[in-house]
Amino acid sequence: MLIRVISLALGARLPDAARVAFYHKGFVGTALGAWTQAAMRGPSGWSVAERELMAAVVAKWNSCPFCVGAHRAIAVHGMDKTIADATLADYRTAPIPEPLRATLAVLETMTLRPDELTGDQVRAALAAGVTRRQLEDAVAVAAVFDTITRYANALGFAIPTDAEFAKAAGMMLKRGYA
Repeated sequence: MLIRVISLALGARLPDAARVAFYHKGFVGTALGAWTQAAMRGPSGWSVAERELMAAVVAKWNSCPFCVGAHRAIAVHGMDKTIADATLADYRTAPIPEPLRATLAVLETMTLRPDELTGDQVRAALAAGVTRRQLEDAVAVAAVFDTITRYANALGFAIPTDAEFAKAAGMMLKRGYA
């Protein structure tokens, strides 16, 4: 019943991620929601939009179109759409601050080739102006989305339209993840 009410309020089908969170609490559990809430909305040197963009980029690396669309839609509420899209296309050439670029380089290695992550790469991010706390926060975002993207892919989440992602993004900005 709750899912129907929320879908009616949204004017669209409630995305599968929210359906799993509401209906199958035993599968997702409150721990994953609390972890995601802390990583995405807790105190941080990164803005909500930057963390959402990190989540979208990690989702791209993990080939999760649902999470790319969902988190890009949230990110563009707090940043220019062209910057978000350029970052998703290639963060190395996107018009983003150097600390964000250096952080994404660390997250890329962590996500795609974790055995290649070295202290030198972390030191390079710190030298680019990333604080230790920002790096820890970014790693938390990547870790939670390395998990979430896998279950989204495993469950075959339906891919909403851009308009439906935009509506759900507004709800996520108000409600959060927990």
